[in-house]
Amino acid sequence: MFDALKQQISTIIDDSNFNVNAKLQEICNLLKDSISYYDWVGFYFKNGNKNELKLGPYAGEPTDHTIIPFGKGICGQVAVSNQNFVVPDVAAQDNYIACSITVKAEIVVPLFVNGENIGQIDIDSNTPDPFTTADERFLEFVNQKVAEIL
Repeated sequence: MFDALKQQISTIIDDSNFNVNAKLQEICNLLKDSISYYDWVGFYFKNGNKNELKLGPYAGEPTDHTIIPFGKGICGQVAVSNQNFVVPDVAAQDNYIACSITVKAEIVVPLFVNGENIGQIDIDSNTPDPFTTADERFLEFVNQKVAEIL
């Protein structure tokens, strides 16, 4: 599954007919539509010089969390740690910002450009504990491709 999606991601990234935001939106749509347990897929980016993240393109239910301070929630923690964060059970996390009561698990992978953490891809799942190291490696690939156009 992931190998076929990698090819599609590369095709989206290389398409000169779309601007960066359109490409990011296409990637969000592709991942949400292609992977059954990816119920919300979005990108967050560092908001200028502020120590906060701002929501970029996403696919899934609308969220109130358009700005997330560094250190707050899973996304905010990744902005500080620069490490992948896989949460098998969001209910077990103290520092979690609930986007929806249906969300059971979350994975956040930082996005680096020239060694700097400038954002992240965030996936929410309504399935308990669905994410594996294969998801991590795949999302790292997605972010490496995205970094090429930022």
